[in-house]
Amino acid sequence: MEKNTSEQYEEIVKQCRSVFEVKLKDYGTAWRILRTPSLTDQIYIKANRIRNIQQTGKQKVNEGIVPEFIGIVNYSVMALIQLELGVVEEPDMDENQAVEYYNKYIYAARDLMLNKNHDYGEAWRNMRISSLTDIILMKLLRIKQIEDNRGKTLASEGLDANYYDIINYSVFALIKLVLEHEKE
Repeated sequence: MEKNTSEQYEEIVKQCRSVFEVKLKDYGTAWRILRTPSLTDQIYIKANRIRNIQQTGKQKVNEGIVPEFIGIVNYSVMALIQLELGVVEEPDMDENQAVEYYNKYIYAARDLMLNKNHDYGEAWRNMRISSLTDIILMKLLRIKQIEDNRGKTLASEGLDANYYDIINYSVFALIKLVLEHEKE
């Protein structure tokens, strides 16, 4: 029996959270010192690498695109946390607090996805992973423009909406990659 989107989303979130938690044990919350433009650039680097691999079919670093999409999800959650809490000079939260914030934002992204998915009729299932990558890169360019405008927009959604969309498009790509792997 095929799983529904909500179940598939939850499986991907578990993988992403697991990576987040392991890295918390290794590095703590050192990321709390990063300004959101730095996090945006980290996400951009990962998305650009995915696009390069998709376009060339070649990679020199033996790490595929799945870990990159997981990194995009996790850095996007960190960016949302930073938007709420602001930047600090020294890490200021423990692992449990970081996971609580992680859950707050990943489930807010999921709730947004469920609402949009209802309205769009699961259109993402017919999209190519390369298109999802391109949309993520476009969202990142939008974020950079908003950051350059000091967070001001005239008619557009703000930074948080773009990070939420990046999370959801990344999760969709990961679901599609898992489904492709299962078919092999």
